[in-house]
Amino acid sequence: MRDASPDARLDAALLAAHEAGDGARLIGLYAQAAERADAPARPFFLTQAWVHALEAGDTRAEALAAKLRAMGRL
Repeated sequence: MRDASPDARLDAALLAAHEAGDGARLIGLYAQAAERADAPARPFFLTQAWVHALEAGDTRAEALAAKLRAMGRL
């Protein structure tokens, strides 16, 4: 059996983190997805990371917001 592609592994990790309710992991995974995404999808993934960071009171929220501001999304 072949290894799953990096994108398939990331998708599986995101689903597992959602199922586990692991907000801290979701922040990192969505940020990672944003880095890999094409330009149209990048704001979506960054927004998801930012929302999870806000909900968790995570210190990464401001850096994620800054990236969204730089894209004209906040």
